[in-house]
Amino acid sequence: MSERDRLQVIRQRIDALDDEILRLISERARCAQEVATVKRESDPEAQFYRPEREAQVLRRILELNPGPLPGEETARLFREIMSACLALEEPLTIAFLGPEGTFTQAAALKHFGHSVATRALASIDEVFREVESQTARFGVVPVENSTEGVVTHTLDRFMQSPLQVCGEVELRIHHHLLSRETASVAIERVYSHQQSFAQCREWLDANLPGAERITVSSNAEAARRASKEPHTAAIAGEAAAALYELGTLASNIEDFPDNTTRFLVIGRQAAEPSGQDKTSLMITTPNRPGSLFRVLEPFARGGVSLTRIESRPSHCVNWEYVFFVDIDGHQRDPKVAAALSVLKNEAEMLRVLGSYPRAVL
Repeated sequence: MSERDRLQVIRQRIDALDDEILRLISERARCAQEVATVKRESDPEAQFYRPEREAQVLRRILELNPGPLPGEETARLFREIMSACLALEEPLTIAFLGPEGTFTQAAALKHFGHSVATRALASIDEVFREVESQTARFGVVPVENSTEGVVTHTLDRFMQSPLQVCGEVELRIHHHLLSRETASVAIERVYSHQQSFAQCREWLDANLPGAERITVSSNAEAARRASKEPHTAAIAGEAAAALYELGTLASNIEDFPDNTTRFLVIGRQAAEPSGQDKTSLMITTPNRPGSLFRVLEPFARGGVSLTRIESRPSHCVNWEYVFFVDIDGHQRDPKVAAALSVLKNEAEMLRVLGSYPRAVL
């Protein structure tokens, strides 16, 4: 059989598979519509987005994935299928820290898929307010970076907000040097967010030591400015490069190749247990010796793992602090529930910010 004939056979097989994939996706979408009908019949205010259900579906697909597509690509494809099906049940509006082209928007689309409406807002405060006023169903905000640490403004906002943590997203962050110029030697100024400057400090010192570094509100804003000014570059991601039609002078300039930012999904909806969950807590303690030990000791005694602890000024009394703690498990898990029951008697204040599925890829 000639090469042309072999290719024709393979292409016919691909066409047949595409027909079957389309049939199955359409059938899945009809099932989603049936789910919506059943839910509305029993509860006119029913919630259609179920973070724990989506996490369970993705984990099962990843376990079954035979290749050759890697897990991350397989998860992305199924997220988009679920996103499109959910849009038939309930269109969602997701607020994010903007402007368009930020890593926070990329995190929102990674978590919810491209069939949602996204709304860019100028500050973390505005994202919280948009969700609190129910203008947006959920919000996505950054909370910590693997190399530069916590985003304090997000933690501080929980002190005044009734919103819950409904999910988390982990996004591998790759920074690129973007510009209208065609060579790095032409760059006199570099725009970026302060976090990105910190994450690319060594590269900039070695490759653009004489360029002025100008901090702006976001990497997308940096890209916007670089698109309009000569002899200027921005540190930003691929989405910003495409949005503002900039060329890439250097790729992956972050100092640590595994640079990752964690984002929180905030909303009013509590997530049911998914089997692999986290719980976020906000705790205050009496100002006396051993208070922090007594607050943490129930987790150690109960075999509950702490994954993060941060302290922030209370903003009420000088030198008093609020502790933000992440633990493994859902608040309904027996071990976690037992530890929280003991903690209520030791802490001055305990608020469960939310239990939610661990990030899937």
